[in-house]
Amino acid sequence: MTPADGADRSPVKRRVVKPAEVRRAELTAIASRLFAAKGYDATTIEDVIAAAGVSKGAFYHHFRAKEDLLEAVVADYLGQARRQVEAVANAPNRSPLQRLTGVMRALRDWKAAHMTELGGVAPPSVLTEPGSLLHRLTSAASEAFGPLLSKIIEDGARDGDFNVVDAGLAAELILGVSESRRPVLIQTIALARAGDLGAATELLVARVRAECATMERLLGVPPGALDAAGLTQDLDAMLSDYLAVE
Repeated sequence: MTPADGADRSPVKRRVVKPAEVRRAELTAIASRLFAAKGYDATTIEDVIAAAGVSKGAFYHHFRAKEDLLEAVVADYLGQARRQVEAVANAPNRSPLQRLTGVMRALRDWKAAHMTELGGVAPPSVLTEPGSLLHRLTSAASEAFGPLLSKIIEDGARDGDFNVVDAGLAAELILGVSESRRPVLIQTIALARAGDLGAATELLVARVRAECATMERLLGVPPGALDAAGLTQDLDAMLSDYLAVE
C-alpha cells in the first residue's frame, strides 16, 4: 500500500537503547561541551536533551537536576587532572618535596590548558552559590587528590623532607587552604570583569603566594621550597581564558 498524497514518507526514527553507563557518560560529555561553549548558567537541561537526542525521562533516569549533571562533569575533569599528575606524584626517582612541587606545577599546567572549559563549569554563580553545590564539588576535589597528597606527605615525613605530626591531617589542611580561596576568587573575577585584569592577577597571585608560604610552614620546609615561578604569567592567562566563556 502506498502512502496517500501528502503523507509523511519519512521512516520512523527509533530511539537507540544504550547501556546505562554508556548513556550517562554520553550525557556528561555533551553537557561538558555545552558548558564550555555556553557556560553552565546559560545551558539548560533541554539543551542537553536535544543535543543527546533522548527523552526527558531518559535524562532524568540518570540525573535528577542540572546540579547533578554539573557534578558529573566536574568529576570527569577531576579524573583527567588526577591522571595527568599521577605519574609525577608517584615518580620513583624524585624526593617527596620534588614530587609535591611537581604535582603543583602539573596541576597548574592542566588548569591553564583547560581554563576555558573550567570557566564553563565554575562560573561566578557557582562560586557564590550559598547551598551545598559548591561543597559537593570541593569535596569531590578532596576525594580525588587527598590520597595522592597524603602519600607524598607521608613519604616526606618518613624521609625527613617534611616535619608534620599527621600526614593525612596535613593533606586535609592543604586542600582546605585552596578551598577557602573562594572569597578572593569572587573578588578577582569582579575586578577582571570590570576590565582591571592587572589588579585581578595581582590579588590572586598574592593569595596563592600566601598559600604557598602557609603550606611551607605546615610542612616544615624552607621558605620558597614550594616554587611558584611563572605564577603571575600563568594566572593572568588563566583569568583571560576563564572570562572567555562569558
